[in-house]
Amino acid sequence: MVFYKHRKFLFLGVVCCYLVLFLTGCSTSGYHSESRNGHLNRSSSTIPNLIKQYNSWKGTRYQLGGMSKRGVDCSGFTLVTFRDLFGLRIARTTVAQSKQGFYIPKHNLQAGDLVFFKTGRGPFGNHVGIYVKNGVFLHASSKKGVTYSNLNSPYWKKVYWQARRL
Repeated sequence: MVFYKHRKFLFLGVVCCYLVLFLTGCSTSGYHSESRNGHLNRSSSTIPNLIKQYNSWKGTRYQLGGMSKRGVDCSGFTLVTFRDLFGLRIARTTVAQSKQGFYIPKHNLQAGDLVFFKTGRGPFGNHVGIYVKNGVFLHASSKKGVTYSNLNSPYWKKVYWQARRL
């Protein structure tokens, strides 16, 4: 009788393990940085598209956790921009985005590269924007909302961390 009870629990344990393995095997892993070809296709339209994106989002206020024109944070803005303009799915948070793609030296920046900063603000003290050209990047600023800024200004130069290319 005791052996029968243990066999019943063993059987239930095995069934539960198989069920967990099956369900996790069928789940998705969330956003990743690959499109059909796995990277951002840079073309002559990249800069004009980024300018159009700015014009469309200009005046949108900063809202932590936001991803719409009612309010957007920095990583939400980069996610929406890469999704809508380039068909790329990227992570939701600045920390996760900072691990995607590959590192680019500051002097090799191209339109569409993600630029990261250690500002000390926000949940993890990080900030992200999208490089446009000539030291200018597009981002959702906590003070100005969606705006352009210059990497060479004293503040952004001081807090610059890294750039990533997808």
